[in-house]
Amino acid sequence: MRIYLVTDERLLLGKDLYRTVEAAVKGGVSMVQLREKESSTREFVERAIRLKEVLTPYGVPLIINDRVDVALAADADGVHVGQSDMPYEMVKRLLPEGKIIGLSVESPEQVLEANNYDLDYVAASPVFSTTTKTNTIVEWGLDGLRWIRSVSRHPLVAIGGIHSNNVASICKAGADSVAVISAIVSADDPERAARELLEKSGEPH
Repeated sequence: MRIYLVTDERLLLGKDLYRTVEAAVKGGVSMVQLREKESSTREFVERAIRLKEVLTPYGVPLIINDRVDVALAADADGVHVGQSDMPYEMVKRLLPEGKIIGLSVESPEQVLEANNYDLDYVAASPVFSTTTKTNTIVEWGLDGLRWIRSVSRHPLVAIGGIHSNNVASICKAGADSVAVISAIVSADDPERAARELLEKSGEPH
């Protein structure tokens, strides 16, 4: 999952969510997280079901941000949780075997604690400060990514302030994958934006 797309309806700039995601997948996105901060539960589930229909033919997993109930209702491939969301132990208990679980880590203590969990990845949040994540404590930076890579037993996803000009340095610092929002969803050509990110990310280390 080298390029991991996270959706944000506010950043689509009038574009259609499903067409934008499909274009990004054609450009090389290999995992998609549906993030809905404003929608009702019914709308969230409906979007998740429809997005899964778009992604299934491409073999691209659908991850739901925060909401285990929505993931179960839509039979999504997994859930991404933050530190203020449902605790890992509950998520693990509620999700069927084989579903993906990702966890945001925002401090060294959280990185080390995550080593006790059976996770599919940890997401360093944010690598660089960004307007889409305003409630974080500190940005990790490249040195922070190198440190996480040296102590974490999980695949490492970098998120926050990532674009085509810094993706290579982020991957070289140890990120297995980069999670991108505005660099793809706000682009005039999401397919080309995804392809450029993939090309500049280099080979997985």
